[in-house]
Amino acid sequence: MSIRRRGTAAVIALAAALSLAACGGNASSDKDAAESGDSGGKKAAVATGGKEFATAAEKTAAFGTDAKPGQFPRTITHAEGRTVLPKRPERVIVLDVGEFDNVVSLGVKPVGYAPTEGDVAIPSYLKKDAGAPKNVGTINNLNLEAIAALKPDLILGSQLRAADKYKELSAIAPTVFSIRPGFTWKQNYLLNAKALDRLDTAQAKLAAYEKEAKALGAAVGPDKPVVSMVRYMPGKLRLYGKASFIGTILEDVGLPRPRNQQIDELAVEISPERIDDADADWIFTGVYGDAKKTDRESARSNPLWKNLKAVKDGQAKDVADETWYLGIGVTAAEEVLGDLRGYLVK
Repeated sequence: MSIRRRGTAAVIALAAALSLAACGGNASSDKDAAESGDSGGKKAAVATGGKEFATAAEKTAAFGTDAKPGQFPRTITHAEGRTVLPKRPERVIVLDVGEFDNVVSLGVKPVGYAPTEGDVAIPSYLKKDAGAPKNVGTINNLNLEAIAALKPDLILGSQLRAADKYKELSAIAPTVFSIRPGFTWKQNYLLNAKALDRLDTAQAKLAAYEKEAKALGAAVGPDKPVVSMVRYMPGKLRLYGKASFIGTILEDVGLPRPRNQQIDELAVEISPERIDDADADWIFTGVYGDAKKTDRESARSNPLWKNLKAVKDGQAKDVADETWYLGIGVTAAEEVLGDLRGYLVK
C-alpha cells in the first residue's frame, strides 16, 4: 500500500528511484505488449490470459474512493493499493495513450506523457485539446528524472505497463494504477475520473458513447454484417477477439464477428498464409508502426486474400490504428463509432 508522505523520506526514495532507473526500462516489447503478454511478475499474470485477465474489468470497477465530489484529501484504492490525494490534481502525468485520452476528455491538459515506441507524437485525435505535454520517456522506458522535473501532483498508469516502476513513481508523486489497458477501458476511465474528481463528467461521456453505439446498431439494421478485425504488427498478424478495445466497441454496437474472433481473449495470431481466416462481410485492418516492418504486403499478395469476398466487394478497409487499436479511451471510441457509421450506414 502506498500512502503519500513528503519530506526527507520522499527525497531519499526519489534518489533511489532515479538510481534504479539507470539500470533499465520496462520489460514490454512494444506498445501492444500489455495485451500480448510480456515477461515477469504482475505484468505476465495479467497479460497472458487466465483468471487475472478475465477478472481485470470487474476488479477495476471496484477501485476508487468514497470521497464526495470536491472532497480532499481523498484516498483512492487501485491496482497497487491505496493512494492519498491531498488536493484536486492539477499537474498530471499520463503513462499511456489510454490515460492520455481519459484526462483530455475530462478537460485536463497533462504536463507529461509517455508515448509509444512506434510513434512519439501526440495522437492526432487528441492534439486540439491536449495542450503541450512534455515527453517523459516511452511506455516501456520511463524517464524518472523527466517525470520528477515536471513536479506532478498525480501520475496515472497501469500495473501491467509499469508495475516495476510503481515504487519509484509513487516516491515522486501520488500514483494511481489500473490493472491493465485494453478491454477494461471504461473501468479505467472511471478510476482516473475518481482520482481527478471528475466522475460526473466521465459517467456522462460514457453514457453518451453507449447511446451512440446503440443508435448505430439500430441504424445498421437487423441484418448486421459480420465484421473481422485484422492487425499487422512486426512479427505478428492478429485477428482481434472480444477482450480487446475494438472488441468491446463492436459488441456495444451489436455487430457479429467471425467464429474465430468470438473469443474472450485479446486476439488470435495467424501466419500470412492463413489470411483467409480473416474472412467476413467487412474486414477492417490496422497497422502498428511502419507497415514495411510487418507482413502486410506478404499477406495481401496471397491469392487467398485477393479471393476473399470482402476484398472483391471493396469492403476490406484500412483504418486508423491510433484510434481503432491504440486509442483505448472514450475519445478514440467515439472516433471509431463515427468511422463505422460511415462504412456501414448508407
